[in-house]
Amino acid sequence: MTSSEGFYAEKMQELQKQLNSVKKAINTNTKVIAFMNSPFGQYLEERPFISLSLLVFVALSAVPFGLFLIMIVGTAVIACLGVIIIEGIVIAVGGVTLLCVLCGLVILSFGVSGVLSISYFAISSILNYMHKARLSRNDSHQSQPCSKLAEEHPPVNASKDITHDK
Repeated sequence: MTSSEGFYAEKMQELQKQLNSVKKAINTNTKVIAFMNSPFGQYLEERPFISLSLLVFVALSAVPFGLFLIMIVGTAVIACLGVIIIEGIVIAVGGVTLLCVLCGLVILSFGVSGVLSISYFAISSILNYMHKARLSRNDSHQSQPCSKLAEEHPPVNASKDITHDK
């Protein structure tokens, strides 16, 4: 094993320890435990694709939703100045725009979740295949000297396989 492989292996172990500590901190939070014991939390735990889609949707919809709220506050200030009709029109147009953007984000979040799920399965399959190939290669290297020894010295009873008919 070269020094760079050892370095990367050590860094990966460090990263794994850090991720495990973050995971443990999240899982021991009382609010997370209460949510996971709720019916909705258990539903999401049983359906990881829907959970991932919901997470992607919430993450992607934060910016348009924030912009919509800023627009609402801006129109409320304008309404205080006496432009009530413009506020209603702007809120209606903004609401329809937000609805269209959120519908697009739902489709996009399902697509991103599908790509992430397919990538996860593909990468894990490739890694499993490589790991099995490496193990079988190591096993064949370890068993090879024994098979050469067996070819040089056959067992004594191997040539005496004659059945007697009476």
